[in-house]
Amino acid sequence: MASPETFTTHSEGETFALGETVAAAVRPGTFVLLHGDLGAGKTAFVRGLAAGLGANPDDVSSPTFVLIQHYDGRIPLVHVDLYRLESGAAVDDLGLDELASGAVVAIEWADRLPRPLEGIVRVRIEDLGSDQRRITIEPAMTPPRETAYSDR
Repeated sequence: MASPETFTTHSEGETFALGETVAAAVRPGTFVLLHGDLGAGKTAFVRGLAAGLGANPDDVSSPTFVLIQHYDGRIPLVHVDLYRLESGAAVDDLGLDELASGAVVAIEWADRLPRPLEGIVRVRIEDLGSDQRRITIEPAMTPPRETAYSDR
């Protein structure tokens, strides 16, 4: 496994660009697990991820109230927000494994997952004040089920 990498972004645009860069390294079946406080920049990161996967980043909004958003691109993106779910059973009812079939799944508030997932990239976003963010990216520990690759 590659070591975690830490970046400091100085604007929402730089956070977006980092998400776009990560999109070049993920494959269908990958879960991108996002951690960070409210307003940390998780959705801005997902907008960049969407752009990098060929979806329209302007369509991306926080799925807090609808829980799951789907975006069509070169690789489909499923955007999940677990903020309003309190039980592991409710999270399991979403069928996350099925959502990942042929898509990249970005999950905000991933600390609410009831069990580990395979094929993950963990993204931790810390608000440093102003527009600065510290973003730590931990590459996948295991390849996604659908695509085996050795560079992650």
